Amino acid sequence: MRISPDIFREYDIRGIAYGAAYGAKADLTDEVVSAIGKSFGTWLTQRGVKKIALGGDVRLSTQRIREAVAQGVTSTGIDVLNIGIVTTPMLYWSLYRLDLEGAVMVTGSHNPADMNGLKLAFGKATLWGDDIQEIRRIVERESFAAAEKPGTVEHRDIVDAYLAMLLSKIELGPRKPKVVCDSGNGTAGETICRFLSGLGCECVSLFGTPDGRFPNHHPDPQKRENLTALIAKVRETKADVGFAFDGDADRLGVVDEKGEVIFGDRLMALYWTEILKKHPGAEAIVEPKCSMALTEEIQRLGGKVVFWKSGHSLIKAKMREINALFAGELSGHMFFADEYYGFDDSFYAAGRLLRILSNSGESLSRLMAPIPLYPATEEARIACPDAEKFAVIERIRDKALALEKYEGLTLDGVRIFYPGGWGLIRASNTQPVLTTRCEGKDKKALEFIMEDVKKRILAEGLPDFEWTF
Repeated sequence: MRISPDIFREYDIRGIAYGAAYGAKADLTDEVVSAIGKSFGTWLTQRGVKKIALGGDVRLSTQRIREAVAQGVTSTGIDVLNIGIVTTPMLYWSLYRLDLEGAVMVTGSHNPADMNGLKLAFGKATLWGDDIQEIRRIVERESFAAAEKPGTVEHRDIVDAYLAMLLSKIELGPRKPKVVCDSGNGTAGETICRFLSGLGCECVSLFGTPDGRFPNHHPDPQKRENLTALIAKVRETKADVGFAFDGDADRLGVVDEKGEVIFGDRLMALYWTEILKKHPGAEAIVEPKCSMALTEEIQRLGGKVVFWKSGHSLIKAKMREINALFAGELSGHMFFADEYYGFDDSFYAAGRLLRILSNSGESLSRLMAPIPLYPATEEARIACPDAEKFAVIERIRDKALALEKYEGLTLDGVRIFYPGGWGLIRASNTQPVLTTRCEGKDKKALEFIMEDVKKRILAEGLPDFEWTF
């Protein structure tokens, strides 16, 4: 059996689900996915797990992959509760609702439509790092558990219970904001307006019909070009806020009433204004891609900044280690553990923002005004093969810091600290690319940082690229 080791990434399994000729160049064939299911089932049986949840997004390949996963897992004797088409946060919540110790979510998240993947959970946490690699090693050895009797597959619907749970967690103030929601034809579309209407908000839906081809725009709210329709509809309808969701709805994009995009780092700063009032001195996990505005606001509010690696599984693991109350990513993953479960849930994050907005009496743009908006690039992605990208980052890091001219943060790629700003270069854990972002206190500082960072990247023989802002 051909299986690419590159699909086993830092915190999930991800690859091409189909090629131009079906299956011709696919990583995630039925045979491969079934073997991964057998491997995960074997890994779980070694830990005494008897039953898991299984869900998936709306991609065209998801149902096929979900069936292959179920076949593989049940062959090891483990029972499967198939919860159908769900958002990834619903899958996470099923671990609590159904009192389970394992789960599989079939999703390609924000990747192109021909890709898909598997997020694996054990206990109440997602697998990452060496646990993912152990799943690979079991597949390669074909050392699967053999069950005298295969497990069963039972279908279970948890959507209504999930929405009821959310509504019990969020209570808005006297003002009920008007909201535009762009689901990008992903999994959020069938449920987000039900949630917001339940809170008392008026909800205007954009691209709410699930369609795994993503015909209107790709569901990645971190990219400004995917927010064009949302911005226009917010302005047209005079809404108070606009929300955008990625394909599996674990990430949130936000647009204020003027149509200005509020990326995840500045949004976190607003959430911290609420949380640190209740929990002074709390530790605040910050990933290297985030703005100086976030660290400055945390420190101003009396919080303690803890830099940590990017990646939803890595951040959640760090949160559990230090008992953190909240964390997030520039990409829009938001992890609330002060009043919630600690996993990334875009619906809950939207509700928390609406709670702040509804109790403030201010517009969202006014609430954001005290948080600096420094000149910065958006995250640029430069093609770099998976087999080479980490070595490239090591060379860039070593050259940058060997000059003894700049200090650097090296826990995830290298964040070089310049006078008046910073530049980050890191290897993506989900795609064959390097990512880079720069920020400066003013335009002149940013231009210097951009030039220096780009020079370091091009010196490694990587393709030229353009910055966006």
